[in-house]
Amino acid sequence: MSRFDRRVAVVTGAGSGIGRALALALARRGARLALSDVDATGLGETGRAAEELGAEVLQARLDVADREAVIAHADAVAARFGAAHQVYNNAGIAFSRTVLESSYEDYERVLAVNLWGVIHGTKAFLPLLIASGEGHVINISSLNGYMAQAHLSHYCTSKFAVRGFTEALRIEMLEGGHPVQVTCVHPGGIKTNIASNALARARAAGLPVTPADEARQRTYNEKLLRMDPAVAAAIILNGVEHDRPRVLVGNDARAIDVIVRTFPALYQRMVMALGKRMTRAERR
Repeated sequence: MSRFDRRVAVVTGAGSGIGRALALALARRGARLALSDVDATGLGETGRAAEELGAEVLQARLDVADREAVIAHADAVAARFGAAHQVYNNAGIAFSRTVLESSYEDYERVLAVNLWGVIHGTKAFLPLLIASGEGHVINISSLNGYMAQAHLSHYCTSKFAVRGFTEALRIEMLEGGHPVQVTCVHPGGIKTNIASNALARARAAGLPVTPADEARQRTYNEKLLRMDPAVAAAIILNGVEHDRPRVLVGNDARAIDVIVRTFPALYQRMVMALGKRMTRAERR
């Protein structure tokens, strides 16, 4: 029996991107699925596709920032399946603005989803994972969990924090002798809607969107966010299968990891210089 066959896998942010790819990859591996997303339409599409692959699926429209809703979701999963074996805390959002331009509310919303969503999902399901005797927490950080970038202080803050939370959790599970593996995932440029959604979120908030903002979005979509989410999902599940504590997804994530560790005081200037070059190229 594989690590996934008949196991109950909980995936947040399953309506698109990496979350959808994880859900479908898990379905192909025989997992039973508890899928959630704030986007009911996207979630429904993922759920139907997973069922067509033969998976048993529980769907829930869920805002992971809502603690009581996440706790209720864990109760619903336990009632439906009687267990939970793997939790993929994947839901996340981005927002692109400088620190000076950002409001407190901008930070609160990104942290509510990206950090508190991970904490909520971990704490709500951890008793079930321990009870399963073979639990696994998989928290999705980012290459921005170890590399900072301008205009993304909200996102970087949340993803650095996810890394710290996950690594602390792993130590606690080891210290306590609990049967729960813990993995922190750092994807690089995955072909998702996160950059487009960040710009849409700014427009919806009534914030000015400049040509530079639009050029930055195009750069991300056309040059940086390139890996197929299905490939990313396969790498993540391989890491889960081998109980890896840290999974870097993509050559860019691996290269940047080396650069940041080799030049911890210099890499910020390197990132800034690269950003300027890409902006000039977009304008041409």
